[in-house]
Formats: sequence, C-alpha cells, structure tokens
Amino acid sequence: MKKSIFLMIASAVLSIQSYCQSLPKVQIETNPGEIIVVIDTVNAPVTGKNFLKHVARGSYNDAVFYRVVRMDNQPNNDVKIEVIQGGIYSDEAIDKITPIRHETTTETGLKHLDGTFSMARMEPGTASTEFFICVGNQPELDFGGKRNPDGQGFAAFGQVVKGMDVVCKIQQQKDEAQMLVEKVKIMGMELLK
Repeated sequence: MKKSIFLMIASAVLSIQSYCQSLPKVQIETNPGEIIVVIDTVNAPVTGKNFLKHVARGSYNDAVFYRVVRMDNQPNNDVKIEVIQGGIYSDEAIDKITPIRHETTTETGLKHLDGTFSMARMEPGTASTEFFICVGNQPELDFGGKRNPDGQGFAAFGQVVKGMDVVCKIQQQKDEAQMLVEKVKIMGMELLK
C-alpha cells in the first residue's frame, strides 16, 4: 500500500515537472539577482501569450519593480496581501497598449500561491503589461476573493521556479506608501530556449 502511494506521488511530481518543462520560461535579470518564471500558455493562453509578446517586442526594456506590498505597509486595507509589482510603469506608455481580456482563476484553474506570476489591473479587461509576484499564498486575489471589490480576482498566468529569494529581497526594500523609494531596474527579460 505504501509503495503504491509513493509511486502515485512520484508519478504526479514527474508529470508536473514534465509539464512545466514544456512551457516557456522567462528570465528576469535584476540587480538583486535572477528570477525565472514558467509562463502557463496552456491554462492562461490570453494572458501568457500577451506577456510573451511584450517580452519579444522589448516592451520591458526599461521595466522596473516599483511597488511592494507587505503586512506592515497596508494599514488601511481590511484584506491584506503580499506581492511585488513591476512592469513598464509609465501611464503614458501603458495607455498606448491594447488591454487584454480578463482570464479569471475559475477559467484557468490557476491559483495565487507563493511565487504565482499574475497581471495587475484596474477594471476587468484593463490589464496589458503590469504584473505582480505573490509572496506566500494569496487566495484573496483569486476569483471570489475580497481584495478587489468586483470579486473577479486577478489573472494568474505563471510561476516563479527560481529566484523567490530575489523576490523577497525586493519586497523588503524601503518604500513610501508601497512605492519603492528606489525602483529595482529590470536589466533584461528574455525567453529561455
């Protein structure tokens, strides 16, 4: 009995590893270090392919991590989360980009777990280039969660597979009202072969 349970677990782990290896990976290079993210173009095709399109076009050439949300810097929020947020940061540039359809977590089956890569947005259907990484499990960011009043949650579309220590370093940087005092430059973002 124990042997068959072990074999089932080992088979599931290998299956997940094989699945992740077949998905595209993006390397994000920052001063604190490298972050590698698997982009789920199977379960979140609209969001995943949009992100990869922007990586290929060089939209993120001057990107930064600019916002950090920790338990200690959101005193007025009843529903607290922990994330770092990045992207092109320029409202003028973002306004020129066509937003994408909102893929909810009920549609994709993806959840906001530790290391989840997800799209930042205002209203549903307004996401384009800005993204965030979850630090710890963040179920209130899923469909039906209470962080956003519309209850639609955010569009999870990837998973950090290397560099969560870098994400945590960025999250601990000095901020003023969640905005980093010194933005963390993304020196490069490229699709790994």
